[in-house]
Amino acid sequence: MQRFRERLVPGPGTLIAVLLLVPAIFVVLLPLSPTIGIIAAIVLTAAVELLLVVLSPVVAVQDGMLHAGAARIPVGLTGETALYRRADATQARGPGLDARAFTLFRGWVDPVVRVDVEDPDDPVPYWLISTRRPEELRAALAAERGARTS
Repeated sequence: MQRFRERLVPGPGTLIAVLLLVPAIFVVLLPLSPTIGIIAAIVLTAAVELLLVVLSPVVAVQDGMLHAGAARIPVGLTGETALYRRADATQARGPGLDARAFTLFRGWVDPVVRVDVEDPDDPVPYWLISTRRPEELRAALAAERGARTS
């Protein structure tokens, strides 16, 4: 059962900024041909936009597992969660970050959730994951933990 799923796609600002590739590619290819320049600019920019969306990592809680990109951990091996926003999120991602922690950050997503790892054999003390919906992720982890213990 899937309790939470979020694809960490770039925000509108990033996708709009990528549109600046159109004039850049056009100007580079203009000496060859204006037609080739505009076609290549549109096709390459669309490809970059598509790749940014398709290759964005997914954060999910499903079937007893927490997925963060390609990484996954059984929810039963997770502990406390903490939510961070704005300055607290910057601190958690920067000076407050344990070098052993697993991280999945995206610059266009401000909030992060810290999920403690309770596995004594795992050297990773916690996961720090970007999410636009930190309260929902925390609730999904708690619900999945409750479902696994009952």
